[in-house]
Amino acid sequence: MEIMTIGSLQSSYPSPLTCSASLANPPRHPHEDFHGPRRPPLRSLQALGLGQAENPGALPELTQLLTMPSAEIRRLAASAIGKLAGFGADPNSAVRALVPVALRDPHPKTQQYALKALKAYGSAANSHLHDLDNLTANERAKHYVRRAARSAATAIREARRLAEAGAIHRCSQCQRPVSEEELDRRRSAFQPVFCDGCFDEVFLERRNFGTAVELNKTIVAQAGTLAPSDGERLIADWLSAHNIAYRYDERYRILSGHAVRPDLYLPEFELYIEYWGT
Repeated sequence: MEIMTIGSLQSSYPSPLTCSASLANPPRHPHEDFHGPRRPPLRSLQALGLGQAENPGALPELTQLLTMPSAEIRRLAASAIGKLAGFGADPNSAVRALVPVALRDPHPKTQQYALKALKAYGSAANSHLHDLDNLTANERAKHYVRRAARSAATAIREARRLAEAGAIHRCSQCQRPVSEEELDRRRSAFQPVFCDGCFDEVFLERRNFGTAVELNKTIVAQAGTLAPSDGERLIADWLSAHNIAYRYDERYRILSGHAVRPDLYLPEFELYIEYWGT
């Protein structure tokens, strides 16, 4: 027979004093503290304050906040960097900080705010127009992200046009000033700036090289792609076997307006493959 003492019996139940104390002080909601609703995190307040201070010297600190785990802090930091565009913030540094967030942040709202901020820096973001165009065409992105990317690309192109309106462009070969017509022809072909005379020489040389490349494509991949080597054929066949779309040996404008011609381009991953082998 088990014997229970009065003390142990009493300790099994809450005392009246404990019950009254619990009723007088109910558990707090997780979003409340002793002063009412939870205040914004200090980092968020920091980002807000730096943006409102209109001080371009805050750019390095805001750049650090763009790396924080909190999407809200990154969003506020991106917005603040955009506001500093009108107060003398270094455009190249700002663009370098914003681009990874604008193009690849996992939170669409944060991405949208970074795109809006990037738009404020105009022609300084010119080298990223290709990436913005790809994001605009990406059907898996949120509609408001695609809209922000399109708006940023439009503004950047217009800023570039205005910046170049009074600029003197020279042939990269002979340094002679080129006309607007010559400049337009080079841009339409994604070429560096050449006068017509130098372009004819360069074009002939490149055309001969391109012809030689095409003549060397004698190996057929499974998808019908013609490749110049077994190594490139194996890569193409592996991509086809894994249902990965690719484009082979095409030109893409990706860096500062220069045309590059990688062996393979994977549009789904925005990845370029250059095979060095036989």
